[in-house]
Amino acid sequence: MTDYSYLGSGKVYMREYGADAGLKFIGNVSALNFAVTEETKELRDHTQPGGGTYNEVRRIQSIEMSLTGHDFSPDNLARVLYGSTTAVTGATVSNEAAVAYKDSLVPLSKIPTAITAVTGPSGTPTYTVTTDYELTEAGLFIPSTSTIADSADIEVDYTSAAHDVVQALVNSGKEYTLVFEGLNEARSGKVTVVTVHRARVGAAKNLGLIADDYGALEVSGKLLKDTTITSGSLSQYFKVAIQQ
Repeated sequence: MTDYSYLGSGKVYMREYGADAGLKFIGNVSALNFAVTEETKELRDHTQPGGGTYNEVRRIQSIEMSLTGHDFSPDNLARVLYGSTTAVTGATVSNEAAVAYKDSLVPLSKIPTAITAVTGPSGTPTYTVTTDYELTEAGLFIPSTSTIADSADIEVDYTSAAHDVVQALVNSGKEYTLVFEGLNEARSGKVTVVTVHRARVGAAKNLGLIADDYGALEVSGKLLKDTTITSGSLSQYFKVAIQQ
């Protein structure tokens, strides 16, 4: 008798359902689970005292999927935040207008790597680095001792880093095709491939940006019927291929 004990690891690939696109590796996934919910209909035995069950029908009501990922990539964030992504190239930015306040951050539209100049709106006066402003990861900080007045209009010249922008909550939830390329450590790494034809993936349950442990993107979803699969011998939900 073959031992089919299972201890799995592997890679998860996804693409939008029905898209003319490749399946993309989504990075390190620490948990992938399916939970089957049954609906039970019972017919009580009325033929004799004491009751009992005369007949029973069990139906699959739904199959829930849960996934925990650890790669906070732009594409993954867009998936779990119902967002979109845009790649922004590094550039030289001139005369970006902003309003400054003392002892406060002035965020810039791009990620700055160096500030070339900070001036008034007409190019004067010219403000001095360290004395009037300091470069931060998001923009510039105006110290309380700065000569820049509260609520002053300023213009900033700077260079920016290449980066990706995720705009959250601009799309509805999407459906995906998912392939799990699994390795069963309990069977010396034999392959288990699970193909989910169509699944709706929900939003992230949380987005931990400050923590003592590695971040996790926990999402849940539901397997849906793929009506494009018409052969009666094929599952319209998912299939499992197990190496012998």
